[in-house]
Amino acid sequence: MNIGIPKERRPFEFRVGLPPMAVEILSQHGHQVYVEHEAGMGLGFDDHQFEKAGARIAYSPEEVFGRADLLLKVARPMKDELDWLRPGCAVAGLLHLSSARRDKVEVLLEKKVTSIAYEQIQQQDGSLPVLRPLSQIGGAMAAQIAARLLQNNWGGKGILMGGVPGVPPAEAVVLGAGIVGTYASQMFLGMGAHVTVIDHNITALQGLWDRFPGIVTMISTKRNIERAAAFADVLVGAVLMPGQRAPILVTREMVRAMKPRSVIMDISIDQGGCIETSRPTTHDHPVYIEEGMLHYCVPNMPGAVARTATYAFVNAAMPYIEKIANLGVAGAIAADPAIEKAINTRDGELVHLTLLAEGGLDGLE
Repeated sequence: MNIGIPKERRPFEFRVGLPPMAVEILSQHGHQVYVEHEAGMGLGFDDHQFEKAGARIAYSPEEVFGRADLLLKVARPMKDELDWLRPGCAVAGLLHLSSARRDKVEVLLEKKVTSIAYEQIQQQDGSLPVLRPLSQIGGAMAAQIAARLLQNNWGGKGILMGGVPGVPPAEAVVLGAGIVGTYASQMFLGMGAHVTVIDHNITALQGLWDRFPGIVTMISTKRNIERAAAFADVLVGAVLMPGQRAPILVTREMVRAMKPRSVIMDISIDQGGCIETSRPTTHDHPVYIEEGMLHYCVPNMPGAVARTATYAFVNAAMPYIEKIANLGVAGAIAADPAIEKAINTRDGELVHLTLLAEGGLDGLE
């Protein structure tokens, strides 16, 4: 199989579809891997390292996209990249099509592209093995970024996350007790913050309560979210519904009732966001102020720690990538139901149940 690894073109996306060590594994299976020139520069991988692993270097994106039977990306294809896709090929990446613009989904359908969303690869127990390490990174980053945003020089109210004797710590409220919420809570606690976690799943809250003594847990209701948002110095949206757009849990009215210059971090923004005042930002301009609150809504947070994120992702994704490459899409679906759950479009048709129900959403980009 011809496998293409293009250079990522989204602003401040430094990750790459596969590092050289993973390219070597595919090459040993007899696949030909085409890597776009300087695709790995953001991680410190030069073309020579990919060539040594068995890849061929392509000096234009059109060549990589044109040769690929299977295209391995990180982020959802942009408009130009959709035009370069070869009809009938397969593309795998963190696609988040439930929050994509409808016209992007239509291009995938017109070209009969098989789209495989890494974030929807799901085991029988409901776990998301490929998304998990990226969620861990996003949760861990949330606390360290929030600590900086609370500083006056970033526009914050001037609070030290852990406080000092005689001065209380910051109040951190986390919406969601999943992987992102768990790692965010762990980091906030480690920095000395007072942490409240809200979720509709009492079992998940019980797990956090047992793991982190001193944490405050609340069942997710409109009233509880209103109460918690009102006292939060940092409000983190960490809601995930696999394959679906995130629900709005925090309304504009709730944001208005928060303490002035509090920090809002919507980590669900790649799924549309769970806070009404959220809109996507970038690493170069990560913050904006709305309703008097600092908003941080960067969809590709792990892209700023590209080397860690790429290796963590590949550790989890490689078994599935090998199955798709070795068996083909049809064979991989037959061999592994977890991959079947990640198929969004195939043979010109919408496959994923959520997209079928919604017809593809008018999304953010």
